[in-house]
Amino acid sequence: MDNDWHDPDWRSAAHAWVRDRLDALGTPATGPIEEIRARPWSVTHRVPTAAGPRWFKANTVDCRYEAALAGALARRLPDRVLVPLAVDVTRGWLLTADAGPTLRDVLPAGDPGTSIARWAEMLRAYAALQRDATPLADDLLALGVPDHRPEVLPGQLAELLADPDVRAALGPARWAAVSAMAPAFARWCAELAASGVPATVQHDDLTDANVFPGPPYRFFDWGDAGVAHPFGSLLAALSSAGHTLGVERGAPELARLRDAYLSEWPGDPAALRRAATLAGRVTRVSRAMSWRRALRASALPVPAEFATAVAEWLGDLTESDPV
Repeated sequence: MDNDWHDPDWRSAAHAWVRDRLDALGTPATGPIEEIRARPWSVTHRVPTAAGPRWFKANTVDCRYEAALAGALARRLPDRVLVPLAVDVTRGWLLTADAGPTLRDVLPAGDPGTSIARWAEMLRAYAALQRDATPLADDLLALGVPDHRPEVLPGQLAELLADPDVRAALGPARWAAVSAMAPAFARWCAELAASGVPATVQHDDLTDANVFPGPPYRFFDWGDAGVAHPFGSLLAALSSAGHTLGVERGAPELARLRDAYLSEWPGDPAALRRAATLAGRVTRVSRAMSWRRALRASALPVPAEFATAVAEWLGDLTESDPV
């Protein structure tokens, strides 16, 4: 294990770093540091201070790049992301201030019209962030942010299908069905790469729980992110919105949200919608790779509910498009 979130030595070192950083910022901890959530891939602790709660997050080795990514985005776009108070890039540690309720927290229950409007506004703000982060793409790759550009995804699909654990989790029939998709998948990736939309940061787990309401909307929790075709963010976003709104794949509400996001990108609307469809398909492989990173060298035992996530995302390649 790279870390053990409950190992006393690890916890002592982490808390010492937190206290040192807060002392240097003039907002020392005023009480015990408390673990709030522990997952196999990350852990979050709450730190009380006179200036309000502070939050410490640590990631396992394959997800450590989040600290560097969060820092890079904060330097480029400080008004549109949660700016860290401190980062340790080597150990993958982040310290942030409390930023209040998330968008999910403030969406009114039983009011789908308002929810759709707020989701659309958020997606437009996120698209603008991606556009403005495009010049960072090469720098982010150099920082270790995963490469999920369309031109590399066919190789990653082949790598996953060759993994004995993935093959076993899929089972013979599903493995054969996904393998049969490989030629079409390569064509989708080639078409997407030729779409003219440049690679940029792609959150890969964009939900209403990973953004603080605006304006300006501020985005956080980049532990699944990669450098990829930007429209891939719609895969998780539309799935989350569908759950919130209680609608299925293909619902007109989701098409409205897709179009709100695409309105921030220049180009022919039909071509943009085609690129969004392709991105929704191929991003299933980057989601599988994200789960593979999260579960490999985990810091805690992996619960059964997460153990098949890689295979489930690959198996989704044979399913219908989100919109």
